[in-house]
Amino acid sequence: MNSNPQSSGKELTMVEAINLALRHAMTEDETVILLGEDVGIDGGVFRVTDGLINDFGAERVRDTPLSEALIGGLPVGLSAMGFRPVAEIQFMGFIYPIIDQLVNHASRLRTRTRGRLSCPLVIRAPFGGGIGAPEHHSESMEALFAHIPGIRVVIPSSPAKAYGLLLASIRDPDPVVFLEPKRLYRSERESVFDNGDALPLDQAFVLRSGADVTLISWGAMLTETLAAADLLAQESVSAEVIDVASVKFLDFETILGSVRKTGRCVIIHEAPLTGGLGGEIAARIADEGLMHLLAPIARIAGWDVVMPLPRLESHYLPSPNRIVAAVRRAMDYC
Repeated sequence: MNSNPQSSGKELTMVEAINLALRHAMTEDETVILLGEDVGIDGGVFRVTDGLINDFGAERVRDTPLSEALIGGLPVGLSAMGFRPVAEIQFMGFIYPIIDQLVNHASRLRTRTRGRLSCPLVIRAPFGGGIGAPEHHSESMEALFAHIPGIRVVIPSSPAKAYGLLLASIRDPDPVVFLEPKRLYRSERESVFDNGDALPLDQAFVLRSGADVTLISWGAMLTETLAAADLLAQESVSAEVIDVASVKFLDFETILGSVRKTGRCVIIHEAPLTGGLGGEIAARIADEGLMHLLAPIARIAGWDVVMPLPRLESHYLPSPNRIVAAVRRAMDYC
């Protein structure tokens, strides 16, 4: 995907890839500005914005007061006035005060002004469990935002996807909630080309081809999903793995195409089962692909409880063994 022969790929973590994307976006477009608690001098709680204030100054990398309501509201006005703000919420558990701004203002600005104004803002937030964080630091509430009309919800699963999807989100003319799986921030390195190439929004990615079952997931749970696919291969079960990436809007064509091929489907997410996006995907498969199914659709998800504190966190998160067990039931069904 490297369209610039002068650029070369570097092995980056997801944190470094996001920083690189922000730097590229700010260099190419002076209307891109960053704001959030400690994003400037300290470089953010996870150091995602480290060093950017030195290169772009405090006018474009702004430390805000400790007020999520302000961090959610200020970008709406800025975007209406021609800026492309990228706001950071330190943890997803702190994000709920901005829902009012997203529901009542950001998502409606285009229709409210009959197209005269748009709202090209990005809300970044680390989310999900797996790092042993305290309460309010490990939520996976992506379904809340996917239910808001006019909002895109994007979740990268690797450093290269984080780079390309964040650039696409910043360039999009409408609001995007960009959720970063913090368990993946420094867990792996991947070659990333700083060539400014964005990845398409609203498109799923087939990470592994297979013939027997479709495994659908997003974000950090792709780690367990791919591990489950490896275990299934030892049992001569060929699993196709799909990274949803844009949970709003869903690339249902790719999902349905895979299910038509395999006839079996397991959906994996770490958010609680009830009301999770796995239910939406399952319903659409049942609506449009029922006659292609050889077994009931299975969902492997977090439990319907508050994310537990560190000692019990591993019991909450779906494991490769739970995924494999669901696939075995689907294979035994038919």
